[in-house]
Amino acid sequence: MEGTVLYAILLAALSLVTLYFFRTRQSKNLPPSPPSLPIIGHLHHLKLPLHRTLHSLSTKYGPIMSLRFGVRQFVVVSSLPLVEECFTKNDIVLANRPKLFMTKHLAYDYTTIATSPYGDRWRNLRKIATIEVLSAHRLNMLSHVRRDEIRRLMLRLARGGFGSHHRVELKTLLSELTFNIMMRMMAGKRYYGEGVNVDEAEAMEATEVIKQITRNGGISYAGDFLPILKLVDYNGLKKKVAAMKVKIEAFMQRLIDEHRRKKGDPELANSMISHLLRLQESQPEDYSDVMIKGLVLNLLTAGTDTLSVTLEWTMANLLNNSEKLKKAQDEIDFVIGHDSLLEESDVSKLPYLQCIILETLRLNTTAPLLLPHVSSADCTIGGYFVPRDTIVMVNAWAIHKDPQLWEDPLSFKPERFEGNGSEKQQKLILPFGLGRRACPGAPLARQVMGWTLGLLIQCFDWKRVSKEEIDMTEGLGTIMPKAIPLELMCKVRPSMEKLVPKD
Repeated sequence: MEGTVLYAILLAALSLVTLYFFRTRQSKNLPPSPPSLPIIGHLHHLKLPLHRTLHSLSTKYGPIMSLRFGVRQFVVVSSLPLVEECFTKNDIVLANRPKLFMTKHLAYDYTTIATSPYGDRWRNLRKIATIEVLSAHRLNMLSHVRRDEIRRLMLRLARGGFGSHHRVELKTLLSELTFNIMMRMMAGKRYYGEGVNVDEAEAMEATEVIKQITRNGGISYAGDFLPILKLVDYNGLKKKVAAMKVKIEAFMQRLIDEHRRKKGDPELANSMISHLLRLQESQPEDYSDVMIKGLVLNLLTAGTDTLSVTLEWTMANLLNNSEKLKKAQDEIDFVIGHDSLLEESDVSKLPYLQCIILETLRLNTTAPLLLPHVSSADCTIGGYFVPRDTIVMVNAWAIHKDPQLWEDPLSFKPERFEGNGSEKQQKLILPFGLGRRACPGAPLARQVMGWTLGLLIQCFDWKRVSKEEIDMTEGLGTIMPKAIPLELMCKVRPSMEKLVPKD
């Protein structure tokens, strides 16, 4: 009985605080807002997939709208001019990330480059990422890793595919490709396929760690929005996250310790972890173990599923638009010929191939809602008042479907990025974010996607498994996958048989 009375008192107090909070802010010129309920605000509006729900609300309430999820104020922006205003006029004000339960426990207490508050620490992390890890020089040093992994994929696809088509499931192959590339670049270790240099248990653990982060990183913890719920552990979520945190920490620390233990090992010498540990020797305050682990974790989670899912969508689009596939193949044949395999440096010579990737990033935006920002001070967006500590979300998916920006926005048309206006068109898509917190890994992502896709097109003839178009239904997740994994029929092109390895 006592517990029931206490719960009722706490609930009433929360209601009064929420009502006061909301009415105080309503007196300002906040963006338009749907009707809300006491205590929970607009939480009852939320249905998956979230980007579509927010888009549906924005068609009624406008390209900038205000939402309240419990005690947290949100502003959702679904218009390119307003997004540009966010990350030009308000770029510094919106350079922070919200402090949420999941990012605290799965991102080293808000110390990674993706979650760190804006300030000196973040600027130092950004500098390290762009100069020491993702610079053109460092990426070129590791181009042999990308070449080897992509050609291993070609070899796997070619088996059984000389002279006749055979069925392949691309989703798994692409996932393993991107995971191997990132792990070899980061840690000098490959986890899938032939020639792996880890045991099966470690491979399974690594895969599970990354999957858990990408799967659970997008899960909302109700206590972030209704603080009273922090008193209970609904569905054991706190316990699960605590266990996941221990696994992540153990896995990352083992990578660091192994590099220390095998210092001088030629297999690990050029890995990014080895490079960062060498810098640690002279600058221990800037290159702590926690900083290195956080950076590696960010790059792995941002650079594996996002790349493989984008490539999967790209191939699905091409097989549903066979004339586009033929046009890309003709371009590669003309520029590269039949006497050599496409190299990474050749991608820049293939404008139509790049148009295909840009159009997929627009039409099938892998991260439909960009990473959220939080206002560090009161500001205005589109003439509306945005209070301090408001979480600002950008619906990139909605912008990429805006009929005011794009002719026939639901169709796959790489040609929209061709010609004299191509640079202007490219600025209309936001796959890597905008402003000072835009993704620093964009150059690496473009290299991997362009090289992989180019070789898939150059080396193989592709067919759908049936006459029916490939189902393009979206699956659920913060990284938007295909609902049905992509399966295709694959055969080595006769003109490429002499170049594609048989075993």
